[in-house]
Amino acid sequence: MKRRSFGQLGLGTCAGLAIGSAQPGGWLQVLASELAQQEDRHSDSERILVVVQLSGGNDGLNTVVPYRDELYAKSRPKLGIPSSDVIKLDDQLGLHPSLRSLEDRCSANRFTIVQGVGYPVPNRSHFESMDIWHSCHAKKDRTQSGWLGRWISEQDSNPSTDSTAIHLGSEPLPLACQERGVQVPSLSSLEQMRLKSKVIDAQGLEMKSEKVASSEGSGSLLDFVSTSTVAALQVSERLEKILAQPDASGDFPKTAIGEKLRAVSRLILSGVKTRVYYVTLDGFDTHANQPGVHATLLRQWSEALSAFLSRLEQSGQQDRVLVMTFSEFGRRVSENASQGTDHGAAAPMFLAGPRLPKIIQGPNPDLSDLDDGDLKYKIDFRSVYAAVLDSWLGTDSRKALDGDYRAEAQRLELFS
Repeated sequence: MKRRSFGQLGLGTCAGLAIGSAQPGGWLQVLASELAQQEDRHSDSERILVVVQLSGGNDGLNTVVPYRDELYAKSRPKLGIPSSDVIKLDDQLGLHPSLRSLEDRCSANRFTIVQGVGYPVPNRSHFESMDIWHSCHAKKDRTQSGWLGRWISEQDSNPSTDSTAIHLGSEPLPLACQERGVQVPSLSSLEQMRLKSKVIDAQGLEMKSEKVASSEGSGSLLDFVSTSTVAALQVSERLEKILAQPDASGDFPKTAIGEKLRAVSRLILSGVKTRVYYVTLDGFDTHANQPGVHATLLRQWSEALSAFLSRLEQSGQQDRVLVMTFSEFGRRVSENASQGTDHGAAAPMFLAGPRLPKIIQGPNPDLSDLDDGDLKYKIDFRSVYAAVLDSWLGTDSRKALDGDYRAEAQRLELFS
């Protein structure tokens, strides 16, 4: 059985819980320094990371628009965002008009765009590229474990019943969160836990009976599933208590990503000790009829993110929660004949939440120097991960990333 299949089968049995180089600048170091100054208020152990995955390949050029670049207008005569419509960040770059809700975050230095993020020898397959982002390895060097799963495996046991990480969504547990011996709850919604807890309880009793009758050793699949059931019961009981409280999580858009981030805010503000939350927004594979679809998706993401940040600010928690948004690749520079864009390579990442030193990090895209029609990456995504792990979560990034990217991270201006 494949490692990922085993994890999804064994953990999914538990009540429906499943318990995708260039030389960098120096910008991660500056941002790390800025965030370290907030340590008096929140220690490393109190800091939280929320990962938002934009699945399908977000069009970075129409998200962060080089509106003054003549090559942009020439490459996208129909899809290009007019300069009169963009939310101008400086005299070269602006945001897609659907990101209006994030404008205040930019002016308050609580939103950062990391330009030109990617990896060597880009892969234009959704699944393969997402696995590279999740595992930090190309296929030939990959094991079925992810960077966050490896990070979780190094953490001290949580004395409470709270999980170190939680995935919210109906999709399978992301490879990023998987590792042998690591149990990450995968919740389709918090509300469903009320029903799931009853199912878990029944399964737990059944598992206990089967285990007594079993002659298998302690390393059997049954032992693994039984242990996972106990963990699932603990998680469900904890979440059940949270759900029993009134929902004071503020105004969130009634979208899938809005409901996911509402749930994350409820867990954070309830005092759950979880350090990492993982959510996904799908639909960014815009090969045709891109303008309307992309605008809607960006609006859903930005409005949900803005509502989430507002809720944290209202509770005085904004300086302990970092939101990192990524997609498996960007789109090609030139539009296609179907009013869309095809699979590309480098694209921006986004950080939001605590006070950040600069709105734009990394070099602007160079549309005159392409790699087979795609933007060349300038920043390895693993150096961003390294900065987040080392400087935000306060742990050594080397095992989690299966490599040492600390020097690259220190040459960037992200954290300190």
